[in-house]
Amino acid sequence: MIFLVLIASVLIAGVTVYQYREQSKDYHENRMERKEEQIRQSIDLAIQKTTYPVTTENLDLIFKNEIYEIAVVQNMNFNIYSLDGQLIKSSRPKFANDSISMCLDPEVLNKLEISPNKRYVRENALAGDKYQASFTYISDQKFKPIGILNLPYFEDNSFNDYELKEFLMRLSGVYLLMLLMAILFAFFISKYITRSLETISDMMERTDLSKQNKKIFIENPGEEIEKLISAYNGMIDELGHSAAKLAKSEREQAWREMAKQVAHEIKNPLTPMRLSVQSFERKFDPQDPKIQEKVKEYSNTLIQQIDTLSSIASAFSNFAEMPAQQNETLNVVKIVKLALDIFNEDYIHFIADEEEIIAKLDRTQLIRVVTNLVKNAIQAVPDVTSPRVLVSVASEGDMVKISVADNGIGIEKENEEKIFEPKFTTKTSGMGLGLGMVKNIVETYKGTIEFTSQPGKGTVFCVKFPKENI
Repeated sequence: MIFLVLIASVLIAGVTVYQYREQSKDYHENRMERKEEQIRQSIDLAIQKTTYPVTTENLDLIFKNEIYEIAVVQNMNFNIYSLDGQLIKSSRPKFANDSISMCLDPEVLNKLEISPNKRYVRENALAGDKYQASFTYISDQKFKPIGILNLPYFEDNSFNDYELKEFLMRLSGVYLLMLLMAILFAFFISKYITRSLETISDMMERTDLSKQNKKIFIENPGEEIEKLISAYNGMIDELGHSAAKLAKSEREQAWREMAKQVAHEIKNPLTPMRLSVQSFERKFDPQDPKIQEKVKEYSNTLIQQIDTLSSIASAFSNFAEMPAQQNETLNVVKIVKLALDIFNEDYIHFIADEEEIIAKLDRTQLIRVVTNLVKNAIQAVPDVTSPRVLVSVASEGDMVKISVADNGIGIEKENEEKIFEPKFTTKTSGMGLGLGMVKNIVETYKGTIEFTSQPGKGTVFCVKFPKENI
């Protein structure tokens, strides 16, 4: 709208200037023709009244005084030339000292002679100003040419230029007002239009596969906005159905993978148990003097494998058990320090910036997070000369940050993206459920877990939970 107003103002200003110039040109042409006709009539009247023979040679005598009277009456100076272009008489008193041409250009004589209406007009320049000069024949009573009338016409455009300037100033004021109105109108129109678009944009930014998305409802939307809203709401419905199907498929796939992993882990201890039973059955001799020792060895083998099965079952149970939302107002510093008391390693150190940082969490789940991260850190430093595990608690804005750092073997780059997958592990034993369970707990309490690692130098895990506003 603003662009159209600016374009319109420029076009109208251009058309106005062009129209004024055309009107001025037409006005001066008509005025020159009228003046020329009036002077011709006065000349014809003077020729009719003269007592001199009407010839070219007598034009000087015929218009000796009349030329000045005609010039005064018509308020216009003019010149009379002979047919061969020599100046005979001028209404200017001192033409000899003036810039009047004493002899006409042959081009003027030729143009005048071949002109259909025996009239020729051309532009001349005098002292840097342009003026028009008309040439026409003076005839006797028998319409025989006896001389040439030259009428210099100086165009005075000062009044028209002043009028044009005044009009353009008024037009500029009007268009400036229109421009301001257009800006305000465009602003309110754009705000009205973008109000609905901003609502749609905000809803689209909040669209998330992991939660229930709300539909958009706007009162009296425009036709295009209504179509966009309908398309978005339809997309939300389809997204909800697709998310439900995807979640179901992912759950089924996860449990299939978990079942395969559990079955594989269970089969590992069952095989040596079977071999042990078969060997004991085949070699069992009640009379053997070492029977007690062999039975004890056999029992220890079975107990060891049973413990392995028990640890597998516990790990799977811990991962499958979603943390209950039993929010308690806890001092995170105290709970983390309490969780570290179960470890006997002297290279585990604890530091805290504050004595008390309050958050709403489940005590058991928080201890589980800390112990799992510390266990991983301990398992990463068995071959380090001077092992060190540092656990720290600090405030970071409206979050409480728990960091567990070690100087162990680190995590290889190719394993970083898989580190939180439930069945992924780089160890020779265990099911790889620890970090997956930790991530599950942390995200349940709207927290985040991140890590940085350098192979051969160590790893730092950072867990953040929202603090409780006191």
